[in-house]
Amino acid sequence: MQSAAAQKNLVLIICGPAGSGKTTLCDHLREEFPSTVSRLVTTTSRAPRPGEIDGVDYHFLSSGVFEERINEGAFIEWAKVHSRFYGSQKHHLEELLQNGSDILLNIDVQGAEAFYRESLSNPILTGRLHRIFIKPLSMEQLVDRLRGRGADDDKEIKRRLRSAEAELKVADQFDHIIISGSKEEDYCALKSLYLRLKKTV
Repeated sequence: MQSAAAQKNLVLIICGPAGSGKTTLCDHLREEFPSTVSRLVTTTSRAPRPGEIDGVDYHFLSSGVFEERINEGAFIEWAKVHSRFYGSQKHHLEELLQNGSDILLNIDVQGAEAFYRESLSNPILTGRLHRIFIKPLSMEQLVDRLRGRGADDDKEIKRRLRSAEAELKVADQFDHIIISGSKEEDYCALKSLYLRLKKTV
């Protein structure tokens, strides 16, 4: 039986194309609300890198065990990227909810869709899931941000822009859209939305 506190927590999914600033927004929200907002730690089949801690940075599994858990239906969403598995396990989500945490996820649109499908049949997500899309003002804004980061060459930027075009086509399917402006404006919009949602549960 869940406590009253556990019944009022939220599951927030933040999506947006590369360069939309979603990772920074998630980091800021967790920094400002460390006692109430938690990150759902991703499970992966890749080996830990130096300094990474199991259960903090990732939950580390072998490829074989990961595939076994896929077959057992243990994941809400998962993907194989460069021969390695990544995903969100149901029991980790349930543990955080039982502890009364609001959960924040920074995942792609496919992962968000998987969570939405799960919410239709899984009562632990009923009334809690809110999908938020960070939408750039224009493709020009996105190009400027990607180039400004200085992390990608032109080929990679073009690849990311192709992905962005596909992601923007499904933005209207999300529960909430934040039109991206400055970092400060975007965070104020996300924080305001979060506080407003807290009042409705």
